[in-house]
Amino acid sequence: MSVKVAVVTGSNKGIGLAIVRALCKKFKGDVYLMSRDVGRGEEAVKSLSSEGLNPKFHQLDINDVNSIIAAAAFFKEKYGGVDVLVNNAGIKMADTTPFATQAEVTLKTNFFGTRDMLTHFLPLIKAGGRVVNVSSFVGSRTLNNCSPDLQQRFRSEDITEDELAGLMQRFVDTAQKGKHKDDGWPETAYGVSKTGLTTLSMIRARRLSKERPNDGILLNACCPGWVRTDMAGDKAPKSPDEGAVTPVYLALLSAGATEPHGKFVSDKQVQPW
Repeated sequence: MSVKVAVVTGSNKGIGLAIVRALCKKFKGDVYLMSRDVGRGEEAVKSLSSEGLNPKFHQLDINDVNSIIAAAAFFKEKYGGVDVLVNNAGIKMADTTPFATQAEVTLKTNFFGTRDMLTHFLPLIKAGGRVVNVSSFVGSRTLNNCSPDLQQRFRSEDITEDELAGLMQRFVDTAQKGKHKDDGWPETAYGVSKTGLTTLSMIRARRLSKERPNDGILLNACCPGWVRTDMAGDKAPKSPDEGAVTPVYLALLSAGATEPHGKFVSDKQVQPW
């Protein structure tokens, strides 16, 4: 039997690190902690090793498509593919940052970077594999604050990935001109990025069902909840380990399970979209 492998992006701290910790305890196979910064990633591996766990490390910057391609080639060569992929890497900029910058930089990582990950890693996902995109309830809230036309597209079963990417770019472009509100977008770059990520998860899940109907792969988006991290601050009610519960639940859905798939999940429950 080949060794199974789980990969967690952006996992040198916060929720990502907690997901790696839980997978090291529960997943039967190798678990890779991945981060942009090699030094920070190796420090994080050391801290988990001191807890008696044994994660491995691989560098990955989801904003650099060459870094994604190199990582994909590594896993294909060493493991013949990937069994579990958790796309956790993401950013949230300070509210004081100019909105045009927030829009461009946040969407680049949270939507376009994660989209590149899916483009290059989904072909590597083995039969029975699990893919989890860490999104946010802020994306659902943002969806409800979009114009009716935008809401209709984001909820539509026939929206394509190209159309979605076009809408995300349109948000960035209109935000550059300060015209995003006139175009039906709310005042949250982070929220729009997560609306896009959840919608992308649904599109990719539908494609998997069509293109690989017998492979039993389950792909979902989730909200970890409001978690005490550098991103969300120290007032949040959940610890990182509590935030990891739903992503890990989706990463380890039992063999032969057929659902959830293409859903947005919070506290282990499928949420309306």
